[in-house]
Amino acid sequence: MTPADHPIPGNQITREVAKPPAAAPGLPTTPANPTAPAGAIPLPPDQNGYVFIETKSGTTRCQINKDTVGCEAPFTNSPLQDGEHANGVSVDSGGKVQWVLGNLGAIPTVQIDYKTYNAAGWTIVATADGTRFTNDRTGHGMFVSLDKVNTF
Repeated sequence: MTPADHPIPGNQITREVAKPPAAAPGLPTTPANPTAPAGAIPLPPDQNGYVFIETKSGTTRCQINKDTVGCEAPFTNSPLQDGEHANGVSVDSGGKVQWVLGNLGAIPTVQIDYKTYNAAGWTIVATADGTRFTNDRTGHGMFVSLDKVNTF
């Protein structure tokens, strides 16, 4: 027999292993949007599922829902629609782009800064050069500035 077979009381070495804290009952254990980048500022949708933003420059306004991002701006290089330059562009979560003539009207926008945001399943990266919208589920989206719009 070895001493390990008959431990001496009070002479035992024990090691406690830290366990991760358990999630509170009824709360999700994963983030609501696992593909949104860490540190993205959440912009909650309204009761109809829309988020309305205005860029820091104030020249571009956009409406965002889970399926589509649409932006209105005085674009310098937009295609003609009914003989006029389009002032609106939208992209859906599948990457389909559409140029339009229109006016978003008096929407309740939130002015964003040059930071990263998440709204209705889209990641928004705003910089002085323009704003990039990426659908978190599909990876499709668009980059919008007054001089160019690129879709992906």
